Amino acid sequence: MNGNKRSDIKPGSRVSIVLKQDQRSGNLTEGIVRDILTKSPSHPHGIKVRLVSGEVGRVKEIFDSGKPG
Repeated sequence: MNGNKRSDIKPGSRVSIVLKQDQRSGNLTEGIVRDILTKSPSHPHGIKVRLVSGEVGRVKEIFDSGKPG
């Protein structure tokens, strides 16, 4: 699942993001969402989030929604 819709992402979701400095290379960083920073319901380049690690980037892929079950 891609990360363009805010409703698909919840705190606790496991995602891969692209950091600002990695936008040219396309390197992805995997982690758990702590905060959702984008306020709009969607964004063409991905919803901006802060991971538990403190890294900030745009979601490129959602591995699980953080929902139990």
